[in-house]
This record gives sequence, C-alpha cells and structure tokens, in this order.
Amino acid sequence: MKVLVADPIARDGIEIIEQVAEVQVKTKLCEDDLVSIIGDYEGLVVRSQTQVTARIIAAAKKLTVIGRAGVGVDNIDVDAATERGIIVVNAPTGNTVSAAEHTIALMLSLARHIAQANNSLKSGQWKRSDYMGTEVKDKTLGVIGLGNIGSEVARRARGMEMKILAYDPFISEERASQLQAEIVPLETIYRKADFITLHTPLTETTRNMIDTEQIAMMKPTTRIINAARGGLINEEALVKAVNEGRLGGAAIDVFCDEPCTQSILFGSDKIIVTPHLGASTTEAQALAATEVARQIVDVLNGLPARYAVNAPFISTEAMTVMSPFLKVARLIGQLTSYLGEGQMRKIKIKYQGEISNYNTHALKAVLLGGLLDRLTEERVNMVNANKVASRRGIQVIEEKESSCENFANLITLEVATSEGNVSVAGTILRGEAHIVKVNEFWIDIVPDGSYFLFSDHIDRPGLIGAVGKITGEADVNVSHMHLSRVKPRGPALMIMALDEPLKEEERQKILQIPDVHNVKLVKL
Repeated sequence: MKVLVADPIARDGIEIIEQVAEVQVKTKLCEDDLVSIIGDYEGLVVRSQTQVTARIIAAAKKLTVIGRAGVGVDNIDVDAATERGIIVVNAPTGNTVSAAEHTIALMLSLARHIAQANNSLKSGQWKRSDYMGTEVKDKTLGVIGLGNIGSEVARRARGMEMKILAYDPFISEERASQLQAEIVPLETIYRKADFITLHTPLTETTRNMIDTEQIAMMKPTTRIINAARGGLINEEALVKAVNEGRLGGAAIDVFCDEPCTQSILFGSDKIIVTPHLGASTTEAQALAATEVARQIVDVLNGLPARYAVNAPFISTEAMTVMSPFLKVARLIGQLTSYLGEGQMRKIKIKYQGEISNYNTHALKAVLLGGLLDRLTEERVNMVNANKVASRRGIQVIEEKESSCENFANLITLEVATSEGNVSVAGTILRGEAHIVKVNEFWIDIVPDGSYFLFSDHIDRPGLIGAVGKITGEADVNVSHMHLSRVKPRGPALMIMALDEPLKEEERQKILQIPDVHNVKLVKL
C-alpha cells in the first residue's frame, strides 16, 4: 500500500505510517498534479494548505482514507469522500494545549501591554508610565465554548485565581462545576467579564456573534481574545469600539481570510494580532501528526478510526431501511438544539417500528451530531458518540419499541435541561423527512431549507392575525402555516414557514403580543 503526504507533517507521524505502507512526501501540489497521481494511493495526508476537492476524490480510485493533521476539515470535501466510501479522519485533540496556552499568552499580553511596550522600547523610547497594566488575579474571564480548548483555558485561568463565567448550552452543570466555572447566559458574560475568550466554531449562528449590540453591553475595560475562528467578531465594530475607548483592547489570532497581511485590525495599537499561531508549537504539530497517523494505520488494517468525521458505515443489508432515517435523525437533533434552553442534563432517544430491529448506533451518532454541531467543533460519529456525550457530562438513554401507534417508524428525541424538557419526533412519509411532533403537539412539517417561526401561545381569537400583521409589515412572506393545540383556547403551537428570516426586532414584537410565551426562529 502507498500513502501520499501532501503537506509537511512531523517525522513522527510518517514513521508510524511506514510500519504498514510506503510513504511518499510530495508537497505544494496543485489540483491538476494531485488528480494525475492520486489514483496510485490508498491513503492521503494533508494539513490546511492542500485542498482535497471532489475532482481529486473522483480520481482517487484506490483511496481508503484521508487524514487531516489538525482539527478542521474545511479543506476536504467530506461529502464527496463519504459518497466514495473514503473515511476522513482528523486530530481534534492535537492542538488543544497549544491553542489554550496561546489564548492565555494573548490575555496576559493584553493585560500587561507586552507587544506595545516591546515595540516602543525597540524604537528607542522608555515610557513605563504609558504601559500601566492590570493583574488578572481576581478578574472575571468569560469563556464562550467549553469544549476541549475552552476547558483547558478555564483550568489555566483558575490556576491564576480568576473567576470563570462560561457559556455552552451543551455542557452539563456538573461538568462545568468540575472546571470551577459558572454557567451563565451570553449577556451575563458580555456585561460582567473583564476578559472574554471565544472557543466556538464558525457557523450561521455564531458568525458576528460579537457585534455592535454585544459590545455595547461590555465594560469599557473589557478585553476580547479570539484564537478560534475568523468571523466570530465583527472586525469593524471591534475596531470602532476600541478606538472610541468603549473596549480596553483585543487580541486576534484568526481572520476571515487567511493568509491575512492587511486588515483594519492592524491600525490600532490596542489590538494585538498574531498570524494564526494557536497550533504552532513543535509539540502540537508532532501530536497532530501521530494522532492522525495512527488512525490511518488502523483504517488500512481494516479497523475503525477513533476520530472519523464523515458518515458512519451502514451495512448493505440495513441500508435500504436505515439510510432515509439518517436525515430524520439529524433534523430532529438540529431542531431540538434551537428549541431547547438551559443546560443539557439527559438525552433519551426512542426508536419505534421496524427501525428498532436494527443496530441504531449510526442514527444516534447522526442525531447527536445534529444536536451539537451549531455550537461545537466536535464531529460526532459511531466511534465517538458515547465519548462526546460522556465528556460533556450528558447521559444518553436509548429505548426501542417494535410497534408504533401512528406511523410505521418514528424517532423521538427528548432532552432534559435545567430549564425543562423539550422533545421532537420525526419520520419518513412519502419518501421525505417529516417533523411530526414537538413536545405534546402533533404537527407535520417538511424541512426544506426554509425559515420556520415556532410560537408557543394560548389559543385565542385574533392571535394568528396579530402575528401575521407583524410579518406583513416586515415584508416577510409566509409560505405556509401549521397550528396544533391541546384544546380550544388552551396551549397551542404555531409554525410559520417564512421565505425570509425575521429580524430580531420583529421577533420581540411577537413576544409582546398577549398570551405568546415563546418565539423561536429556526432554519431547517
């Protein structure tokens, strides 16, 4: 067997792969170059430079595994690889310590003006009084995202006697307590934290999660650190606030477009910038290389990979029955993540009908992935589904019933949180994935990429018209609507499918309507 290493990786990783395959290192290859040679290899190793496109994957007639010696797999067409039966693996823990330490380094540099004082002194100026710093001891650090890296940052900050406020809906209160972190709403972090550090993926939900509105909540001494993903912070709003003295400063290691050699961030002396150095340590590179190399060896030997990031394998025998329900599982996980509030404590997945007769581990993995993927970079698969939930202190229970009263098959997800319970059920009807129940309300909606407005309210005359008046005045078209109620003038759930997203100010107007309890806008 032959493995191609297309980007430089540590020698330790190459030596591991050489135990089972011939390794050829060929770097700086363009797409055409890779297309012309990839057919000779069973394995491919990349970092962030090489783009593994669908065209390359189509030419990879013998390829069994693609390894990314790092966390993100944005440079790999995972869907194309999955369609070809190629396993994609990464090294999600390789840079954990490195990124956490860099975050702490940036925070201390902000507190003590290290970069600015260095530049001043080297230019021939001795200005001690200009660089009066602040101690981090007894200060409040707001950690947004308590995954692998966020947890390590919290541990180190506690060692410096900082108070930790954290936001992560998918971390149990018990797990946060172990880290000596207090789980709070985002708004509390914005208002109370002296330092704020981001550790979330870049998604539709998190893009520009810190913008003008959020900055306005912060203290003028607050300092922000982003060593996670470019795009989490509105750069223009950040620079404006720093220049106007409404923020104490910022430290940025990641950018919307990389490599980045020109940015509005570079013009402020109160903003420290580094060229994406979070994983740039000798130890991190070696660990990432060995972590991915061991998985490549396992796959080539016919063993499961520890951190496979694409769809779990389903046997040919079960594919006909199970395959359609992978989409159902992901949809109900995603919808539950939008509708749930508070800290997650327990998850129950119930399979009813014919699907209960099969191994449902793949469905559980996809469902948990849908539940978690808006706020975590961890990709959940058959290998790590239980470990991800356990690491986050979340109990997962599965139940199976061979009979189902209303449908041939039904998957129901129930999540218990600190704020209450939420449940969503789905099935396949006429070849399409349908959401058929939310909490106690039976419904029927087909997620098609539209925006859906979920409204919990008391059924009464005029309420639907009042909501429609607000959407109409906002020039947002309602394509269709579904209403479910327990009894006349009792609890009800209204779901409106919208052609465009509703702005936050309109959502707030709907919340002000008498007898409306909750309003959520989701995209499914």
